[in-house]
Amino acid sequence: MGSAIQVDSESGMAALKLDFNLSKVGARSAIPVGAGGSDRVVGDTKKLSLRGLLHYLWHEAELNVWTSRWAGKRHWWNIRWHLIEASRQMTVKGGPLSGILFVPEPFRSPDKTAIEQRRAEALAPAVPAKSGPRKLMILVGEVKEFGVARSGHKLVVKHMPGFVFLLDDGLYRRLQNRFEIEMALWGADEASHLIAIATFGLTPAGLAVIEEMAVMVVAENWVPYESAYEKKLLDALARVRERSVKALRYNLPRDKPAVAAMLQIPPRPVGLYVVPPSSDRAYEETLGELIASRPEFDSWIWRTADGEMPPLPAWQDRVPVA
Repeated sequence: MGSAIQVDSESGMAALKLDFNLSKVGARSAIPVGAGGSDRVVGDTKKLSLRGLLHYLWHEAELNVWTSRWAGKRHWWNIRWHLIEASRQMTVKGGPLSGILFVPEPFRSPDKTAIEQRRAEALAPAVPAKSGPRKLMILVGEVKEFGVARSGHKLVVKHMPGFVFLLDDGLYRRLQNRFEIEMALWGADEASHLIAIATFGLTPAGLAVIEEMAVMVVAENWVPYESAYEKKLLDALARVRERSVKALRYNLPRDKPAVAAMLQIPPRPVGLYVVPPSSDRAYEETLGELIASRPEFDSWIWRTADGEMPPLPAWQDRVPVA
């Protein structure tokens, strides 16, 4: 990531450089960056894209880490708490990320009035000033559904009944096109969740309008995945007591090989690689170079074009015999 993430060794605070705007002057941009290509950097390769920021938050919150001992113990209130705590260790443009990050709290009908009051207070930074640039906030929430509004489209986020985020038609079309794979994966598995990250502001009438947006699909245990093959790998890892860490791409394109996950078993961790059926010789050569560059890891490779997933490595088979 180059200088996109700069961590202070003493305080542990991470200063982030972003490739998207947190303020707007005048009308909305014609082509929001987040909808057009949020998994890559536009112009400056040393800045975080919108999806890259979501990946960094997920990583720092350790939501890409799993062991079967946690089964049934990870819920939205855990997700929200860890995301907010992670954001407290990050700054953007000299200010705390936590001050502009909005993650909806779990909704409970008996607490509706209090929750809506706290929401209004949390959204105060997005209220437009009488003059000057409009300040934007960053939403991270689980998508409930997309719907048609009288003008454009709307995003309904879970735990926010009665509150919608508006998208214009152009942004919605680009979102559906750019994240076609994520939408298909989400639709194919009812237990999975679709996580949205978006910049948004409020109109003088109090309507929330999205400027840029990206999405990420996560499994039932909230660990991200990018293909049906990775989902099968995650399902297998979910049953393993040993700790696994799902790797996240940040700004790396899909056609570049990367470790899918790390399985932390003795005597050495294992890098798990999922090779897509569309891979060619250049992909295999780059993958070989990647594996060779990390000799401290063992490797496990599933070449999906060759058939079903091979058995995961087990620590019993790898502990040296005295």
